[in-house]
This record gives sequence, C-alpha cells and structure tokens, in this order.
Amino acid sequence: MKLAIDCRMSGKSGIGTFFDGILPYLYRNIENLVLIGFDDGVIEAKKSLFPNARFISCSIKMFSIKELFNFPKDILREINECDAYFTPYCNIPGGIKVPVYSTIHDVVFLDVKGLASTAGTFARKLFYKNAIAKSRCIFTVSEFSSARIKKQLRCKKDICVVYNGIPAYLETPVEPKPEKDSSIIYIGNIKKHKGLSILLGAYEKFLSKTSFQQDEKPVLLVVGKQDNFRSSDDSAGVTISRINEAYPDSIKFTGFIGDEDLKVLIAKSRFLVQPSLYEGFGIPPLQALYMGTKALISDIPVFKEIYEGFPVTFFKSEDIDDLAAKMDSLWNSKETGPNPKDIPQKYSYESTAKLILNKITKSK
Repeated sequence: MKLAIDCRMSGKSGIGTFFDGILPYLYRNIENLVLIGFDDGVIEAKKSLFPNARFISCSIKMFSIKELFNFPKDILREINECDAYFTPYCNIPGGIKVPVYSTIHDVVFLDVKGLASTAGTFARKLFYKNAIAKSRCIFTVSEFSSARIKKQLRCKKDICVVYNGIPAYLETPVEPKPEKDSSIIYIGNIKKHKGLSILLGAYEKFLSKTSFQQDEKPVLLVVGKQDNFRSSDDSAGVTISRINEAYPDSIKFTGFIGDEDLKVLIAKSRFLVQPSLYEGFGIPPLQALYMGTKALISDIPVFKEIYEGFPVTFFKSEDIDDLAAKMDSLWNSKETGPNPKDIPQKYSYESTAKLILNKITKSK
C-alpha cells in the first residue's frame, strides 16, 4: 500500500500531538509512505526517523485559497499515484483523486458561541462540510465528538472513533521522582471553552477560605506565556492581576516549555485542574495521571466518557463554589497521587494508528 499523509501539523500542540503520536506506528506498518509538508529545516532530522519514507516539501498554508484551488501540480501528481490520502485535520487540498480520509477532532466553533466571528464560524463549517463530502471516512477522537459532528453537520458518512493516546514522552517517569511542591497546574489557554475564568474565580475563593502553612502557600502554575492571557475582550488578565495583588506571586506563568520540563512540572504539582466547558478529548488529565499527579476535572460529557474508571475527581462544570471546595479537599488530602501502573491501559497511539490503518486498508 502507498499512503500519502499531510504532515503540516507536525510539531504543533493539540492536533500536532495526535499526529506525531500516530506517525511512527503508521510508518512501521506501511511499506510506502509519502510524507508531505514537513518544514525544510526538519526534513533531514525526520529522514533519520523514517528513512524509507518519501519526503515532499510543501509551504502551502492550510485552509488557504491556494490549497483549495491552486495546490502544486507536482505534489498532486505524487498524491494521486498513491492508494489513499490521510490528513490528521479537516483540510483537503483541491485536485486529489484518490480516496481521502480526514479527521475532525471536534466542532467546538459550531457548538460554543463567540469563539469566532460569524464569518469565521461560517468558513469553518464550510471546511468541515468539504471534508465530509470528499472523505471516504471521517476519524474523530471521542464518541462525544462523533455525536456532535453528526448533529451539527448532518453527517451521514462513516465516522470512526480512534481516541488520543499517551504521548511518547510520558511513557518514561521522571527520575529521580521529584517531591510534590505547592503548585496547582493548569494547561490550557484563554479561550472561553477552556474554563479559565471559572478556575480563576474558584482559585480566588480557595485562597480566601483555606488555611495554609507559611512555607507551602499555593501557586497556580499556568503553562504558557502571560502575553497570551491578555485580551481586550476578556477579563482574565484583570482577574489575574487582582489575585496577585491580594496574594503576591500566587499565579505564575511558565512561558514556553518543552516536553521534558513539562513532565517535571506536572510531576511536582499537588494536582492538575482542567475546568473545560468543552473538549473533543482533553489530554492534560491523562498527562497528570501518568506523572503520578491527581486530576480535578469538570464533569462535562466528554470527560465522563474519556475518564470513566480513571482515578480523577470531578467537579460540577461551571460551578465556582464546587470547584473551590474540591480544590480545598485535594489540597488537604493525605492520599498520594495515582500510581501510573494502576491507570487503565485504554489509550495508546499504537492502537489509534491500527484503527486508522484498518479502516483505510479495508475500505480502499
């Protein structure tokens, strides 16, 4: 089998993590891979990882007019000599004639109002519709997302749920095992559906009502750059400043950090809080559990699906008082964090890649 794969999301967070997780397993199980779109600067390094693959440079931006109507003919020729084309996202270049298999991770821009302008939401819906029309099968990462795709896009095509997996860097523990400190970690962004405003409100209540030892005052550790949390139409930056004025240095930003540094920060934290209002899957709680750190997560439907049977603590979604109370409970709990060996072995990128390959090979 000869499979062409869009690699332009590689190295990015979110969908890039999904793609980089499955690619090594796809490579091991397909004789002839055509990898399209790695940056010129990393192709040589990637060749050492995938020496038998064919690499094609491509600088065409995803979701661009050129991608849809003027994709390079030489690249299209290579794609159309393959048996199938797979993309880890919902963008599909115009001119592909072989069977297409695409991925819609979620439809958050259709389900959550205000994430984009009316025009932006309409454009995203067109891309989703285009992916459904051109694809032989749609992959997605949860039964929740599958249901929302069917409802919002009236999708009648085959939808295959493949789930996310454990990123490779989490498969080995931090050695030596670090001691827990006084940090509470949040991995996310300022977008409304991530629930940061709920977390900040709960954290402020938690600080005002919980007694702390002088040497272990809590710190909310926000993974990311502080500049990314400033927005003219969002009050998060104002709230963060107010909390830090009342409780100096109680919220800190990590700036950009690599995977190994992130592992250490997660492993040292008392617990992780994931206050999301909406997700397609939600990887950070899985990251925490594998680092021996407790996870406090909202009881949204997708988390109930993904983390059923996992040692997590749920709080009532959007309920600041309940979240503050659960934070207090976890902070004062004497129970140790989860043992990674006791976590259900339910999610792996190897299994995900096998499901994708089975679907492609059986339906081509």
